[in-house]
This record gives sequence, structure tokens and C-alpha cells, in this order.
Amino acid sequence: MKLIAVATTGGDAPGMNAALRAIVKAAIPRGLRVIGFERGYAGLLANDFVFLDDVLVDGLMHLGGTYLKSSRAEAMKTEDGISRAVDVLEGNGVDGFIVIGGNGSFRAACEIQEASGIPIIGVPASIDNDIAGTETTIGFDTAVNTALEAIDKIRDTATSHERVFVVEVMGRNRGFIALEVGLAAGAEVILVPEVEYDIEEVCERLKGISRRGKRSGVVVMAEGAGDCMRVKGALEERTGFEVRLARLGHIQRGGRPTARSRLLACEMGAASVKFLLEGRKRDMTAVQAGRIVPVDLKYASTVEKPFDRRLYDLAMALSS
Repeated sequence: MKLIAVATTGGDAPGMNAALRAIVKAAIPRGLRVIGFERGYAGLLANDFVFLDDVLVDGLMHLGGTYLKSSRAEAMKTEDGISRAVDVLEGNGVDGFIVIGGNGSFRAACEIQEASGIPIIGVPASIDNDIAGTETTIGFDTAVNTALEAIDKIRDTATSHERVFVVEVMGRNRGFIALEVGLAAGAEVILVPEVEYDIEEVCERLKGISRRGKRSGVVVMAEGAGDCMRVKGALEERTGFEVRLARLGHIQRGGRPTARSRLLACEMGAASVKFLLEGRKRDMTAVQAGRIVPVDLKYASTVEKPFDRRLYDLAMALSS
């Protein structure tokens, strides 16, 4: 193995740059050259890459976003797109490919590997933490802390004005961010796609809290848990509270990665190079019981990660 390629694909996540740095720093002392495809799979299809070295990646550790940039590439959902990606990798003499991204990125990576035989290692970077086989992903801790800081500030004004705030966090399909930030913020209600809810029961919960003397509250809601405007309207109409809506949006993707996100990125980035040199063909760097272990990339990209109902029930019990 002489030349490896890396790309950051799909949605950006804080810590992607730290992972990129770790890959380069782990690869060069082992005699490997590293190229980075810019703008994810779109750059791969366009054969748009840069050579990466120690000096280039030295200042990346603390930066959010991705130095290599990222872009959606619908062509990767087609046989022609996969074939073109294989041609580019083979044409450049790539001996191993490291994909830093999430579920959709890994599904395409599996198809590239099956079509080409080129070893591919996935490094899970997703603020949603929705990838099976790993306890956490690069960027998740940063996104949770970003949302938590915002909700702590919202709590101050909610208490001052005796209001209820509906706070929408990211999570179009899964509620892992909403669950962890809701528990950490002491939210009175957490709404996630994985748990069905009755708006009447939500209203009764808030009215019950009011009867016990609490005149403010926070409802943390994942994007995929419903229409936040309709939830706000229903709560205002049926509880008597003054209700405000805050949608945190893409601020959860940006910002400097937390120490936890950086450390995870360093470990996973270095492990991805190690796995390639060990001869692994199609794996993901995963965290299990606090250790970095290989997990089949196809499993990681096709199996739905279970939602922690125990943690959800704890959050609801502690906020009642």
C-alpha cells in the first residue's frame, strides 16, 4: 500500500478536520502518500483532489466544518456514479480509501468497495449519532453542547417571563440529539421520532407542572418529531401558557469541536490507517465499551441504531 485517499462526505460535523489531521499524521510516517478529494463524492467523480502533508493539516485540529469541503452527490445513488468513482480511484492508483461521513456516505462506500475491491474504511462523523455499531460519532458531543448552551440561555428568559419555549433541534429522522440535550437541560418534555406522543398528554404534563407551582418550561423537539409550529400553537391554545418557538438549526453543525469530539477524531483517524495496513477491506472505526474496534461497514450503513428508551424514560422521570 502506497497511496491512500480520503474524503469528507455528506453533512459536515465538528471534528472532521481533526480526523483528517490524524489520518495524515498516521499515514506519512508509515511511508504512505495521502490525497484528499474535495467536496466529498462530487470531487471524487470530478477527480478533484489535493495532496495532503503534515504542514497542510497542522492547523486544522480546532476548526469546525471540513477543510476538504463537502457536497451532496446524487450520482452516487446510481450504477453509473459508482462506476465513475471506481474509475477515478483506480486511475489514480489508490490502494485504500477512507471515507469520513455518515450512513449515506457509507452505503456508497460499500458499493464502491464491492465494485472495485479497493479496501475502504469508514470513519463515522455525524452530529446525529445515528450510525449502528458505534456508541458515538465524531461531532455528536459538540452538537449536543452547542444546543445545550443555547437552551440554558433560553431557560433564563423562559423563567423570567414565565413562558414555555418549544426548542427544535436537528434530527430529521432520529432523536439522539434531542434526547441527550433534553436530559442534560432538564427539559420538561422531549419529543422524538422514535416515541409516539399525544399532544393532549403533552399539554396535561405541562399543566400538571404548572399546578405544582412551576410557571415556565422547555419542550425539546427533534425536527422529525412533527411540525413545531403546530405543537407551539396547540400548547398555547390548550395550556394557558405564553409559548415561544426557537429553532436552533445549523448552528449545531458549526463551531469548534469539543475536546471529546477532537479526541474521538484523533483515535478514529489513526485507527482507520491502522485498519488499512492490517489488510481490512470494508470496516468502520467504532467505539464499543470505550475502545476503538472495527465493525463491518455494511452493517453500520444498513442496520438502524436502536433508540435508548431507558434514557428517555429517565429524562421524563427526572423532569416531572
